[in-house]
Amino acid sequence: MYRADALAAGAGMSTLALMESAGRAVAEEIVRRFGARSVLVLCGPGNNGGDGFVVARLLKRWGWPVRLALLGSLDRLKGDAAAMAALWDGEVEKSVATGGARLIVDAVFGAGLSRDFPAELAFAINGAGVPVVAVDVPSGLDGLTGRPQGASVRADVTVTFFRKKPGHVLLPGRVLCGEVVVADIGIPEAVLQDIRPKTWLNEEICVSPPAVSGHKFGRGHAVVVSGGPLNTGAARLAALAALRSGAGLVTLSGSPQALAVHAAHLSAIMLSDADLATLLSDRRKNAVLAGPAAGLGEATRDKVDAVMMSGAATVLDADALTSFADAGESERLFRLVAMVPGRPVVMTPHTGEFTRLFKGLLEESDSRLEAARRAAATSGAIVVLKGADTVIAAPDGRARINANAPPSLATAGSGDVLAGIVTGLLAQGMPGFEAAAAAVWRHGEAANRHGARGLTADSLVDFL
Repeated sequence: MYRADALAAGAGMSTLALMESAGRAVAEEIVRRFGARSVLVLCGPGNNGGDGFVVARLLKRWGWPVRLALLGSLDRLKGDAAAMAALWDGEVEKSVATGGARLIVDAVFGAGLSRDFPAELAFAINGAGVPVVAVDVPSGLDGLTGRPQGASVRADVTVTFFRKKPGHVLLPGRVLCGEVVVADIGIPEAVLQDIRPKTWLNEEICVSPPAVSGHKFGRGHAVVVSGGPLNTGAARLAALAALRSGAGLVTLSGSPQALAVHAAHLSAIMLSDADLATLLSDRRKNAVLAGPAAGLGEATRDKVDAVMMSGAATVLDADALTSFADAGESERLFRLVAMVPGRPVVMTPHTGEFTRLFKGLLEESDSRLEAARRAAATSGAIVVLKGADTVIAAPDGRARINANAPPSLATAGSGDVLAGIVTGLLAQGMPGFEAAAAAVWRHGEAANRHGARGLTADSLVDFL
């Protein structure tokens, strides 16, 4: 965003005009949402505070009762913030007294906060019992990581500019921001061609519909590796999800005992007790999922070896990841990934599995986004770090943050369905990063269409 502002200025836009537009966007959003009431505008010492001075001036001009408090002194304001402060013709209070305010505008600190936000100020704002509208981000929230630096304001509405920041969608930032409104303040879209961002909000990715003249083999043949006879449900959910996601054919691979259990439940899914390497020697079987309820240890590592040696597009989930968590085994897994350049490999760990396989990455980084990026670069795989704010990261640094997943997805088997969706899309020939991102979005959208009550992994499959 600093770069976007600089490029806009370089194209001839006045930074003072950008600040005026930002403040006006906030003021107009307030008027749109709330009836006229007493407002307390809290301004900080930087440009975020400058936006606040604009908000206060405009609301006062429009007849609202406005008080303004400044953290710091007027004579220390610089640049555009000082210019906007000079246009304010009201009193500048030096202490934060929230009494009497029926709405608080938080314009203290923006997304680039470099110091801890004081807990007593956050407590005063959050405890006032009135709506809070934040400018850019709630004060105290790191716009990059989505985590508070020290304490943080909890906003009901956050008005940001041009594009959301990662902190608006990563947790806990998404909760602290409340509803996020992105305002157009005149920064030209063309600046993105120079910035070339590698982080996106994960939204729907189009999947090509089947060709009129196509056939089932043209939509790929997915293979899902089953667990033992008492652990078949996870693989079965994944296989059904792969088929529902458009794969032309799906085969479950496992022992005769496990397949006997599967046979009692399935019709459209094929079954094979052939040796896995032999099964995958048929190159039409072009996408494989290993891991759901597969069991931990050497037997699962051997199956992963066979999958990776086949050259097929691969999804590794659950036990297929944890089985390589021991010292030395993770490096061997990463070598297997690198063995076939260009072959998509997608790993779908939840936080616990991620921590076991990529030791220290989450602990060393304040950001799930950066931890996922580093894991992808380390492993050579697309990494889907699952959670309410799932991050999809590619080895080349591209990343998408997902925000459409409802809390009802926290249910047994949900992750197996997601792994199956990825596998089904890979079978149809989607590139790895796009397949993973599309799968995560569809997983969330299916849960939303189902509704919050009574969602199970079995019912989730029906909404794909």
